[in-house]
Amino acid sequence: MNNSRPHVVIIGSGFGGLFAAKRLAGADVDITLVAKTTHHLFQPLLYQVATGILSPGEIAPATREILKEQENVRVLLSEVTGMDLEARTIRAEALGTTTELSYDHLIVAAGAGQSYFGNDHFAVYAPGMKSIDDALELRARIFGALEVAELTEDEQERERLLTFVVVGAGPTGVEMAGQIRELTSQTVKGEYRRIDPSKARVLLLDAADRVLPPFGERLSGKAKEKLEAIGVEVKLGAMVTGVDENGLDLKYSDERTERIEGGCKVWAAGVQASPLGRMIAEQSEAEVDRAGRLQVNKDCTVPGHPEVYVVGDMMSLDKLPGVAQVAIQTGQYAADRIIGDVTGKPVTRPFRYHDKGSMAVISKFGAVMKAGKVELTGFPAWVAWLALHLLYIVGFKAQFTTLVHWAIAFVGGARSERITTRQQMVARLAVQQLGEDFRPTVTGTQQPKKVEDKAEPTIG
Repeated sequence: MNNSRPHVVIIGSGFGGLFAAKRLAGADVDITLVAKTTHHLFQPLLYQVATGILSPGEIAPATREILKEQENVRVLLSEVTGMDLEARTIRAEALGTTTELSYDHLIVAAGAGQSYFGNDHFAVYAPGMKSIDDALELRARIFGALEVAELTEDEQERERLLTFVVVGAGPTGVEMAGQIRELTSQTVKGEYRRIDPSKARVLLLDAADRVLPPFGERLSGKAKEKLEAIGVEVKLGAMVTGVDENGLDLKYSDERTERIEGGCKVWAAGVQASPLGRMIAEQSEAEVDRAGRLQVNKDCTVPGHPEVYVVGDMMSLDKLPGVAQVAIQTGQYAADRIIGDVTGKPVTRPFRYHDKGSMAVISKFGAVMKAGKVELTGFPAWVAWLALHLLYIVGFKAQFTTLVHWAIAFVGGARSERITTRQQMVARLAVQQLGEDFRPTVTGTQQPKKVEDKAEPTIG
C-alpha cells in the first residue's frame, strides 16, 4: 500500500462495510477493512442455515476471497475495542494480538446484535438469529429436541420438547416459524418410530397486534392466514415476561397471562446496535437512541467529525429501517463522498434512501412482497423472493450451490444440511461461563486454568 495516499478504515464486513469497500475499488486510497469475523454474512438467510436447508459457506463467503482482486484493500480479522476520534486512531484485538490503525476517513459499519429489551438472561434459553454461531446453535437445538423427544418415556416431557416457540413476528420470525413447521411436518416425516413430528406445536409470538407490521394491514393479514393454514399458532399482543429452561411466561395486552411449556425457543424480536455507537457518542456531539443507534447528519457523518461515517444498522437517520438495502446504500454513499474528497469533486447532496421493497417467505411457494404500491402474495411473491435473494448472494459458486439446495428443499422436500454437533449446542454458553478475561489464541488459550476450573455448561 502507498503511505502517501489517504487511508480509509472500514469497520465491519456486513452489507455496509463490504459494499463501501467494493465501491472504493480503483479509488486513489488505501483501505483497511477490520471485522471480527472472516466472512461476509448474508443475514436474511440465516434461518435457512438453522433449519438445515443451506450450509454456512453459502451465505457467508470469505471476505478475503470476495476482495482478493481489489489491490487497494487489506482485510484484518480483529474486533475494535477502542477508538480516539481526535487522534484518528482505532485499536483492535483478535486471538491475542492487538493492532492500532490511523485513518484519514473512517466508515463504521459494525451492524447490530440481538436485543432482549433489558432481559439479557433470556439469551441462555432463547438464542437470537444474528450470526452463523447463532444459526448453528439453533440447528442443534431444533434437531436435538426431536432426538430427545424420541428418547423420553415421559409423555408430558415429550410434548414440551415438541413445542417450538419463535418470539418476534417480523420477517425473521415469520420465516423461521414457517420453516420449523415445514421441517417437522414434511422433511422428517416417517423418520422417527416413537414420535410423530407432524404433531409438534410451532408458535409465533409478538407484542404487536399483527405480523409483519411494516407490510401493511392487507399483507399482514394474508401472512397470518398462511401461517395458520400450515399449522403455526400465532399469538399477538403477547409480551414475553419470562423465559426459563422449560418454557415462557406471557402477558397479553388485555392483562391475561399464560405459561407455555416449550423445549426450543428462538428469539427474533428487537435489535441493539454495536457498542461502538456509544463509544463514538462519548467522544462527539452525537447522541444514541434506545437501540444504541447513533444519530448522524444527513450525509451519514458524525456531528463534529466529517471524516467519520456511520452506516447501516448502527445509524439513526430519518427513521430508516434496519434492512440490508439501507446498509448497502449508505455504505456506497459514504464511499462516494470519500471519492469526491480525494478527487476534488465533493459530493454535496444529502443521503436519500431508495426503498426497493420488502418481502418475507412464509412457506414453500408462499410469500408476501411490498414494493411501493405493488403488493404480491403467494407463488409470484415467492419467485420474486428467490430471485432477489439469489442475486445478492456473493459469488457464482455460492449462488449455484444455493440454487441446488433450494431445489432439494423446495421441490424434493429434503434438507441436505442437517448435521449437528454437541459443540454447536454448548459453545456460546461455555465461552460465556469462561468469563470476560478468557483470551483464546490460535495455539490454545492464555488462561488454561480458566478452562480447567469451569464446569460444563447447561442449557435450556
